Amino acid sequence: MTQATLIDAIRMAMDEEMGRDPRVFLTGEDVGRRGGVFRASQGLFDKYGAERVVDSPLAELSIIAIGIGAALADLRPICEIQFADFIHPAFNQIVNEAAKFYYRSNGEWRVPLVIRSPYGGGISGGLYHSQSVEAFFAHVPGLKIVIPSTPHDAKGLLKSAVRDPNPVLFFEPKKGYRAIKGELSEDDYTVPIGPARIAREGRDLSVFAYGMMAHYTTQAAEKVARTDGIDAEVVDLRTLLPLDKTAILDSVKKTGKALIVYEDNRTMGYGAEVAAVLADEGFEYLDGPVRRLTGLDVPAVPFSHHMQEFFMPNPDTIAEAIRELAGY
Repeated sequence: MTQATLIDAIRMAMDEEMGRDPRVFLTGEDVGRRGGVFRASQGLFDKYGAERVVDSPLAELSIIAIGIGAALADLRPICEIQFADFIHPAFNQIVNEAAKFYYRSNGEWRVPLVIRSPYGGGISGGLYHSQSVEAFFAHVPGLKIVIPSTPHDAKGLLKSAVRDPNPVLFFEPKKGYRAIKGELSEDDYTVPIGPARIAREGRDLSVFAYGMMAHYTTQAAEKVARTDGIDAEVVDLRTLLPLDKTAILDSVKKTGKALIVYEDNRTMGYGAEVAAVLADEGFEYLDGPVRRLTGLDVPAVPFSHHMQEFFMPNPDTIAEAIRELAGY
């Protein structure tokens, strides 16, 4: 075991998978000698060479199109979109091509493609380097969507994504790249795509989150346990598609109350689907209203640090929402 950051875990996963399977290659803007804008691929170019760590043009559509073609040719591409905000030019390729090949071919064609991209606010990136885009893709059958919140999960889930026979969108909370640290095994292990993780067990209420918000929520739950005696259960969804409904319902069955935290815009954000599941399938277990704590309905995360902090949920605002729901 070693202490590692989220970005260390992602780099280790790619390194291990490239060493394990010669079909795995990485492509994207500046992923080569520079090692990526966040240094996620640092050292991989020197180790594996230009044929397996391929700098791409500044054209997201072509990055994904090349990845789809390579996947159909039995390679295992990892396509990096430098910021999730710029994934939109490739939306058609992802939604109308990669997601539908398996279905439209009656299972004859698979697309073992991983699309990695940093998402979310917290780095004063402004309008075009801070967006959360997961809800756009969570509507699309044929895709898997994964968002880790710990180094252990980041490594294990990314390795599972590379080995998956069909497309996986792997969104990484950029605020947590170096802020989130934890123990990381150097062993070859995977974390299955699908099941949620109970980040903290509790009995008074359930809080559902993912990515940076799962990290913040765990901090908030520990705070209210110390200061208010509230025992909050934290469920890290970590896979958004497919959604682990069983974990959600089991948690609320135990606690009776639910808070959903996500940093995207509130209206039709991903957490609304979690709320719908609770209303539709968990109503009989609820002892209070389903609450959401989210980003604001404004075009994007502001550049100003103070405005950014106002926009995004944080451990203090999450703790206050927990207290409110608990009746304190």
